[in-house]
Amino acid sequence: MDFQPHIAFVDDDDDLRNANRQTLELAGFSVVPFADAMSALRFLTPDFTGVVVSDVRMPHIDGLEFFRRLREMDADLPVILITGHGDIEMAVQAMQEGAYDFIAKPYPAERLVQSIRRAADKRHLVMENRQLRQIMESADETVPLIGQTPVMQNLRKTLRHVANADVDVLIAGETGSGKDVAAGLLHEWSRRKQGNFVALNCGALPESVIESELFGHEAGAFTGAQKKRIGRIEYASGGTLFLDEIESMPLATQVKLLRVLEMREITPLGTNEHRPVDLRVVAAAKVDLGSPEQRANFREDLFYRLNVVTVSIPPLRERKEDIPLLFTHFLHRAAIRFKTEPQEMTSALRARLMEHDWPGNVRELAHFAERVALGLGEMGGERVAAHAPTPVHLPDAMEQYEAKLIRDALSANEGDVRTTIEALGIPRKTFYDKLQRHGIDRADYIKGKSPPGQI
Repeated sequence: MDFQPHIAFVDDDDDLRNANRQTLELAGFSVVPFADAMSALRFLTPDFTGVVVSDVRMPHIDGLEFFRRLREMDADLPVILITGHGDIEMAVQAMQEGAYDFIAKPYPAERLVQSIRRAADKRHLVMENRQLRQIMESADETVPLIGQTPVMQNLRKTLRHVANADVDVLIAGETGSGKDVAAGLLHEWSRRKQGNFVALNCGALPESVIESELFGHEAGAFTGAQKKRIGRIEYASGGTLFLDEIESMPLATQVKLLRVLEMREITPLGTNEHRPVDLRVVAAAKVDLGSPEQRANFREDLFYRLNVVTVSIPPLRERKEDIPLLFTHFLHRAAIRFKTEPQEMTSALRARLMEHDWPGNVRELAHFAERVALGLGEMGGERVAAHAPTPVHLPDAMEQYEAKLIRDALSANEGDVRTTIEALGIPRKTFYDKLQRHGIDRADYIKGKSPPGQI
């Protein structure tokens, strides 16, 4: 969200107005000059993205009255007043009423430039927060793939097009990027939306259970099968079957799934009966199944059978312009949930959002927004503050860096203790002691865990 900072400069002295205009343009500002307050009032609107600079002593409408009218129009518009020696009392009164700054004549050019830069930064944040709220209020609640970047607009367009084609789809994307949401949209935007949307995480079930879950079984098919069970595939007939983390599916099950995709029929365990099914399969993988190295034990023929259409979900670090919008959505959702007031975007908060790489993608961002809503927002061990950062002593900096390393390792290893402590090179007991000391919840990083709601 780019805002071009403009400066509305109001002064009835032609020489001073022109001199200040040249100074500010050399400093990189776009200046709109006015010889009187009335002309400026006809030009300015609440959508003005810049800063107003005005002399106090002017005919007809002086600077103080001009400021008060601007404040009625937009209380957040920064107004800087330029005063002569005899106008200091008037300027102080304006500051008490909310003027951004006053500068006494004569003043060095850099004093004015610095004040305008600070005011422009403040205006940028105000306008960004307004735009974020406007986008959120006008957003289609049935389209949870939030994002204004071209890649996200193209993704939504592709999903709508593919949904109507009713073909099997392979969704590729990193952990936490929103593959499950994309799968849900393919179902909701298709003719199958009246049928069931059935989801199964292939990495969350042991090999001994997954076949029964997928294909179903007859009573007595195996020890413990006391009654007939309809499998996920048959239950999804007429709708959509979503197979998440399909790269984790056991080889024996892959063979049977391939037959289902080719024949569109199933044979439940414990019977020779073939039952036709009408389903669309949407599979998701967090690795590149087209790469033999990453595909590992995943069958090549099954990959090609699933790969009718492939949709890629970009990681958050590749669409950083969407982060403020996503964060605002999650923050407002969390504020409603926790019954707190949503925090406005500040320069410190925005800087942290944009500097972080978000290895956990949208899921990590949603968790962070919940912590901010609770007043516990930390990233990399640093508390998010609405004010300028304070000096950090070396011991504190070391603690913050250690916490960041642990969080990064947990994200990279999806919360798995064994691989995380191997990556960190520390004993298990030390690992748990450090989690407790830094207030890190390992459950936030466990594979497959995702907060409910939209992305």
